[in-house]
Formats: sequence, structure tokens, C-alpha cells
Amino acid sequence: MNRILIAEDEARIASFVEKGLRANGFVTAVVGDGIGAYDLACGGGFDLLILDIGLPLSDGFTVLRRLRESMVSIPVIILTARDSVSDTVAGLEGGADDYIAKPFAFEELLARVRLRLRAERTPEVTVLRVSDLSLDLRTRRVYVGERAVDLSTREFALAEIFCRHPDQVLTREQLLSHVWGFDFDPGSNVVDVYVRYLRRKIGAERIETVRGTGYRMRIA
Repeated sequence: MNRILIAEDEARIASFVEKGLRANGFVTAVVGDGIGAYDLACGGGFDLLILDIGLPLSDGFTVLRRLRESMVSIPVIILTARDSVSDTVAGLEGGADDYIAKPFAFEELLARVRLRLRAERTPEVTVLRVSDLSLDLRTRRVYVGERAVDLSTREFALAEIFCRHPDQVLTREQLLSHVWGFDFDPGSNVVDVYVRYLRRKIGAERIETVRGTGYRMRIA
């Protein structure tokens, strides 16, 4: 079981990321400052570091530089509100393995985490199948039987979470969190709107409404 260190000083984001990763089978720990992040990452007990740039005591760029100077090869995904080209280049050239800007959808972060860990474990299934519906996670191609279906980024993320949990009831809050990220409005009807979009493209009968709760991907 992979262990992930989350270096993030904003409690709401740290909690959001930690809960999502734990729900997907990862063991997590959270640290709120750069000095603690460096010390824990050097300890060798983690398989990946999610590193915020704006940490107190020692910023993320400094933590990353010190880790690489110390020959610590832990994969690092930089998580930050800074999304300029110069910051992206600085992070990647400084030794980061990936870079994701806030706000973000959890499904995108999860996909990047899995990608960085894949080289160190048995390759995971990259094509999800439920009945005659298939999603290729690498090429982003979707098929219903032999028919190709064009999905938007949000529609694909929604289809992916359904296909990863077939025949399981998923609440609107779960779907909002995974697809739209930590900045979602709990009162929004965006899930219902996108479920309608998805039904039109892959078949209305595949996604069942569970009244008062959410939705479920049916297995034919």
C-alpha cells in the first residue's frame, strides 16, 4: 500500500486531498511547513510527496532543491496557486515530477498520483469496462460497443468515477468533490446537468437515479 506525504499549510485543502487519497486506498500523512516536509520526506517512509509551494518556514522550491541535493528521489507533485510559466518551469527544472495548479479537480490529482507511482508497482488497468462501455484512461477514448463517443473533460471524469465504482451508489457530494474539486458549491445542480449530458452520449439506462441520494452506474 503506497504512502503519500501531503505538505500543505491550508487545512481545508490538506483535508480534502487526504480524505480523497484515503478513500482510494492510500496511506497518508499531512505536514504544514517546509522544514517538517523535508525531514519526513528524507525519512524514506513515503512513496510520493505532494508539495505546496507556499509553505511557511521553508517554501516548496527550497524543500525540493534540498531533497534533490540530498539525492532523495521520492516522486514530487507540486501543488500550488502559482500557475505562471516561469513557476512551472522552475518547479520541473528543480526536480519535480509533475505540477498541478489550484483550484483543481481531485480526479486530476488522483490520475497524476497514480501515474507517478505506476513505474514502481505492477501496471494498473488503463481501460475501464462496464458492460459494453469502455474508457481508455491513457488515450481518453470512449466506446459504447464499437461506437466511439466524444466526451468533454468533465464528462470523462464523471464517467470514470462511475466506471471505477460500478453498481455503487455515489452521492452528489462525492461526485462534486471528485470531478469539480474542493471549490465546489454544495448547492449546485451541476452534477445533475452533467449526468444528463452523459446519459445522452452513453445511454440513459446506464446511470440510475437513486432518489434523495445520488446516482449509480448499472451493470447490464
